[in-house]
Amino acid sequence: MPKSTLEQWRMLHAVVAHGGFAQAAEMVHKSQSTVHHAVHKLEEMLGVQILQVQGRKATLTEAGKLLLRRSENLLQQAEQLESVASGLAQGIEAHIQIAVEIIYPQEALYCALAEFSEQYPNTRIEIIETVLSGAEDLLKQGVCDLVITPFVPQGFIGDLITNIPFTPVANPEHPLHQLNRTLNKDDLARHRQIVIRDSGVVRRNSGWLGAEQRWTVTHMSTSVNMVKRGLGFTWLPVSWVDADIQSGALRALPLQEGGDREVPLYLVYGDMDRQGPATLYLGNQLLRRGREWTRFPE
Repeated sequence: MPKSTLEQWRMLHAVVAHGGFAQAAEMVHKSQSTVHHAVHKLEEMLGVQILQVQGRKATLTEAGKLLLRRSENLLQQAEQLESVASGLAQGIEAHIQIAVEIIYPQEALYCALAEFSEQYPNTRIEIIETVLSGAEDLLKQGVCDLVITPFVPQGFIGDLITNIPFTPVANPEHPLHQLNRTLNKDDLARHRQIVIRDSGVVRRNSGWLGAEQRWTVTHMSTSVNMVKRGLGFTWLPVSWVDADIQSGALRALPLQEGGDREVPLYLVYGDMDRQGPATLYLGNQLLRRGREWTRFPE
């Protein structure tokens, strides 16, 4: 068992921070003798001189400097522990698990998480990235507290966040662009299409045109990189490829019909009545940031 106490280390830090026992006593609302006794007892138990008095000011010895640095982590962890306990007493969740459809704008996600971190720094978040029906499955299984999904399963209510725009793209040197004309479905069917695998059990083939030359990947970034290398064409969220189109690394395909598409995204809670304040706050931020990203009306 530790010989020292957190209170003794707090007293030591107060003495160092305020330059003496009298000043520390005033700041911690203790008598000077109490502060002096706590620090002296700490030195006695550790068998190390921590402070030396020079004139009217108490300064650290070399050993004291080392111990002070190490004890800073101890006090910070104690404060975090007390903060967590206080949050739990108020009903604040210690852990939240969410599923986020991969086409949800990344910048919106990062902004929502940054705001959440400021408000609930001690709540852990586990994020599962999903594709198509993946989030829907996790919601039905009761795995997640909230999800962002293109599909709202029966028995749940979802808030529409936004409609995500998609555009068909290929490398500027791809054979489809060399046709130099408006493209139809038969043109696309003759070339390899890159498809994102559904992470759910349904295995939807959203956007697949039935071409035999199909390559299936599990992540959006893989699809982007393959298309940039000229290995196929695909539909991708505008937020993922806008910079590449502007730079010339990718070029939108000119289709006769069915070119630009939109996929709706919904915010859905697992059980609204059982959600705590942290989950509700995170959900509101994801909803607000997603709508701001596309200027969706409140």
